[in-house]
Amino acid sequence: MLKKAKRVSNGAGIALVTAALLSACGNGNEPAGVGTNESSDLETTDITLYGVVDTQVSAQQIVADKMGFFEDEGLNVTNQIVQSGPDIGPLIASGDAQASFETTITNITLKASNVDNVIVAPMANISGTQAVIAHPDFEVGSAKDLEGATIGMVQGAGVTIALQNMADELGVDLDTVNFINMSPTDQIAALDNGNIDLMAAWEPWITTGVEQGATFLFSGNVSELPGAEGEVDWMQYYSTFQVTEEFLEENPNTVKALLRALLRATEYINEDREGALDIMDEAIQHLPREQIAEIMERNEYAMDVTEDLKEGSDVIGEHLLNMDSINQQPEFEQYTNFSLLEEVLAE
Repeated sequence: MLKKAKRVSNGAGIALVTAALLSACGNGNEPAGVGTNESSDLETTDITLYGVVDTQVSAQQIVADKMGFFEDEGLNVTNQIVQSGPDIGPLIASGDAQASFETTITNITLKASNVDNVIVAPMANISGTQAVIAHPDFEVGSAKDLEGATIGMVQGAGVTIALQNMADELGVDLDTVNFINMSPTDQIAALDNGNIDLMAAWEPWITTGVEQGATFLFSGNVSELPGAEGEVDWMQYYSTFQVTEEFLEENPNTVKALLRALLRATEYINEDREGALDIMDEAIQHLPREQIAEIMERNEYAMDVTEDLKEGSDVIGEHLLNMDSINQQPEFEQYTNFSLLEEVLAE
């Protein structure tokens, strides 16, 4: 049976840097002060950034590169884009990925194993990409109808948190649910042929399933369950930009230049979604444009440091500990350092 994860409280996010973010931006997509940082101030200009070929983890990374925002900061960036997020963890652990993009699950798992990595900025709230969908013939009149269902999911996946919190809030007995451990690819096939009633996964598999006729039920931040429609707070999950502590200590000006470029990319994605979609469509050639657009709508692109980021990360850490995925839960402050982000926003 699934083990309990602590409920994420629905407090208002304490946006530590929102006001600074607004004041840091000038006209168009160029923040105030851009170009004032001479390349001679940078400790290094040749940077390799590791990321994932999706809209959740690497949207700003890809947009900043395509729009020349890194180049504007005097940086010569090489993007190493891998196919799967879990591939980033071993690259960080081996020391190959000194600067990378992934998620809080990876950060917590690595720090629990005493691997050197520190989040220097959140990239997006990706809770909306963790979701549960149903076979089109599986009738759901209320959340209670999920009882007795057969659900495919990766054992211990982060979406478990959203599922558990939904059940706690709406009174669903998960002891009656038949869980089958299977990959998202197998879930899609099993849902299509009716071998499972529900699947719990992440993007792009959720949108793929919906495109094939499945019914969207709920995600970490929105519910379409009959009688419980609307915004919910069932999971807080973030993509992140992290560097090794050694890289941070030796290259603070370089990290700040990277953050400036990523802030510009964040603003561009939010202000010119079609332009950003053009870039992502070219980068993600294995998905149709319409599907990429829908996935991007599920993400909230922002580099604000909020209380939800900390609380959501603590819940994920507790979940990983309960699932025996880690043998100790690191404190949030042990794998985060937002001092340079605050400096950039204050410029």
